[in-house]
Amino acid sequence: MRAGRTTEGQARALAELGPRFRLPYQNTLLDTQAVFGRQAPVVLEIGFGMGDATAKIAQTLPDTDFIGCEVHEPGVGALLKHIGEKGLTNLRIVQHDAVEVLDNMISPASLAGVHIFFPDPWHKKRHHKRRLIQAPLVAKLVERLAPGGYIHCATDWEPYAHQILEVLSANPDLVNTAEGFAEKPAYRPLTKFENRGLKLGHGVWDLVFKKR
Repeated sequence: MRAGRTTEGQARALAELGPRFRLPYQNTLLDTQAVFGRQAPVVLEIGFGMGDATAKIAQTLPDTDFIGCEVHEPGVGALLKHIGEKGLTNLRIVQHDAVEVLDNMISPASLAGVHIFFPDPWHKKRHHKRRLIQAPLVAKLVERLAPGGYIHCATDWEPYAHQILEVLSANPDLVNTAEGFAEKPAYRPLTKFENRGLKLGHGVWDLVFKKR
């Protein structure tokens, strides 16, 4: 778990909005219809950082329900703050390791999509094994996607982009929606970090694969 200081605003959001919008980690499958009070497509986001993009996407797609996984408390507080400011009702947070959440809380064939934006690239070769996007995780994701459901990854690290493309392409139950890398889907906003990088000439690579 990364260190980081929680601001007063984030701490207030954790105290005031946490009880309503945070889902406790549990060893039983989530009933998303009960959680959100409706039947709607559900998208899981793994590692939402400070939650800016997550909140904007939830606001852009009000007919979709979102579950965000993040272990970093300041990020959880920041996203709760966004939820309060934007009046979002279609977003919940699980502050726990995403793999355990997948294993124990997400039903097979229940997700309409999975978002993984700017995962840690672990630049050094000896650390590549720590990268999130590996075949075993992708197999878990595919099992929990409904037919036609999608996995959307984005990274600003080109070698990692090629590895993600290779890993997703190797799963027989997934099909690429593009020839190689995808155009940025309209729902994914540009982050401040991404905008700064693009101005400096850095690239960003989106990958969107669908379950057969």
